[in-house]
Amino acid sequence: MALLGQSVDELTAWVSAQGQPSYRGQQLYQWLYHKGVRSLAEITVFPKRWREHLEGVEVGRSQIRHHHWSSDGTLKLLLGLADGETIETVGIPIGDRLTVCVSSQVGCPMACDFCATGKGGYRRNLAPHEILDQVLTIQSEMQRRVSHVVFMGMGEPLLNLEAVLKAITCLNRDIGIGQRHITLSTVGIPQQLQRLASYELQITLAVSLHAPNQELRQQLIPSARHYPLSQLIADCRTYVQQTGRRITFEYTVLSGVNDRPHHAHELAALLRGFQSHVNLIPYNPITEAHYQRPSGRHLQDFLMQLQDLGVAASIRRSRGLDREAACGQLRQAQLVAHP
Repeated sequence: MALLGQSVDELTAWVSAQGQPSYRGQQLYQWLYHKGVRSLAEITVFPKRWREHLEGVEVGRSQIRHHHWSSDGTLKLLLGLADGETIETVGIPIGDRLTVCVSSQVGCPMACDFCATGKGGYRRNLAPHEILDQVLTIQSEMQRRVSHVVFMGMGEPLLNLEAVLKAITCLNRDIGIGQRHITLSTVGIPQQLQRLASYELQITLAVSLHAPNQELRQQLIPSARHYPLSQLIADCRTYVQQTGRRITFEYTVLSGVNDRPHHAHELAALLRGFQSHVNLIPYNPITEAHYQRPSGRHLQDFLMQLQDLGVAASIRRSRGLDREAACGQLRQAQLVAHP
């Protein structure tokens, strides 16, 4: 079991079981979460003989396989896990903020038609320490404190909810990132929104909508056939009532597919009377799909149509477009190059 992801009390119990004084638990905690050590050999306040004895104890850190820096300062990393699997994580600096986009699974089982990760298939869930490691690695590589975390990388967080919840607790308690600075993105899994609401978290929920009607959504997101749009929206309304937290609806704009005037009217009708915000995301093309990115002018026109219909909406600024921006592209390229 990895040490990363454990609380100070759990770490103190562990060092005590090793025959060490309990204060070493606090030392271990500081070096794991605040200094970001990758091995126990780096903890110089520990006795040398004990460090040698602990050789091989798993801290829970990954290996960096590839760096991809974009001209706007965005950093995408391909991380190698202990079992040889790989995942992506991204550091996005905007002013005095540093946001990390974390993965929650190796690959993704949702198979969304426009998504590089979905095209690559699903391998397994990530453990809490593998999620936390992404944040600590970006923090170390960019030499800046992470201020925000978004679960918008590879995978569907609600299919790995237990590990994701533990990671959120640790991000807040041990790394010091406020819950209101954490966003969880989901395409929607039956019964899981109610379960998430029961934890009364202060995080932001982002629901990947991508279409204003069931037929089109089912074309883009195969799992939608098992979770009709009408039920998803009803569950979202219940979530808002239970938590008092506004929902963000993510809407990837695919040129000529979901960005016509009638789509704007359908979306406005769907969300009428809803405490929500629509985040329009210009599509990042991938070689595995035929969809195209809308022009800047067309995207702006679609935004204005929504706003004229009373929908609170904005356009998400794309980052890292010059270096394999779409989630899953870097991992997929490496799998092709090194099968």
